Amino acid sequence: MHIFFPTSLEELWRQFEQYPAGQILAGGTDLLVRLRKSGEKVPVLFALEKLPNLQTITQEQDGLFIGAGVTIQQLLEHEIIQKRFRALWEALNVFASPPIRHCATLGGNLCTASPAGDTLAPLYVFGAVVVVASVRGLRRVPIVEFILGPGSTVLQPGEIVTGVSLPLPAEAVQSHYYKVGKRQALAIAVVSLAVLLELGQDNRLNQIKLAWGSVGKTIVMLPEVEAFLKGKVLTTDVLRQAAKLAADGVSPINDVRAGAAYRRQVAGNLLLSLSSHLQSR
Repeated sequence: MHIFFPTSLEELWRQFEQYPAGQILAGGTDLLVRLRKSGEKVPVLFALEKLPNLQTITQEQDGLFIGAGVTIQQLLEHEIIQKRFRALWEALNVFASPPIRHCATLGGNLCTASPAGDTLAPLYVFGAVVVVASVRGLRRVPIVEFILGPGSTVLQPGEIVTGVSLPLPAEAVQSHYYKVGKRQALAIAVVSLAVLLELGQDNRLNQIKLAWGSVGKTIVMLPEVEAFLKGKVLTTDVLRQAAKLAADGVSPINDVRAGAAYRRQVAGNLLLSLSSHLQSR
């Protein structure tokens, strides 16, 4: 296996043309495990770690641009992520182990496209836009359109993800991430939930976004649950009603980590966790 380290996109496009069967390496914490497990032979890997524009977090007028090569640890240490994108920061805190966080990248987690990927549900509620590049130029794809299913995205041959644009939430917005696994740490999510909300002065919901992981072939958003909650005070009774709607709305599977019925129940119950975090601003 050959590994190339292009230092510019122009160089990468030339290598793509020469080795169309090559694959992208961005961290490798998913890809290298998959290749070893499957025995798949890949003639060439294109490592992105020397492409400078992919390694930085840039503050834009209306938010952040996070390069695809930025590691989970770099994101975890970023002040704006911690203060303004709290659900993402909380997800990063339960992402694998510290050694993996220093290698794994946002772009890699995104393109692995696992419904259990910890960064994905927060990116959904924050309205992330994925920036895709090829020799033909750039295109911007909302994350809800980018991921098609487990391991499947809209990326075409010769395209890479250069980064993710995150619009900055309003100051009054709160966000949180909840995760249930089979153990306290180093666990793949059995069910996860990212929540973004804004309370009015009377503690009624001005807006809410909800995104569940591990309960469908992609991250699941349920507009009917959001519509039910909007304008209401989040009492225990209201959250219980919303929890039933959520349990009915998700489409989990049975696998080695949990059964579908259990996942449905947990998907609803995670909404009840909101009561411990609510605070007016």
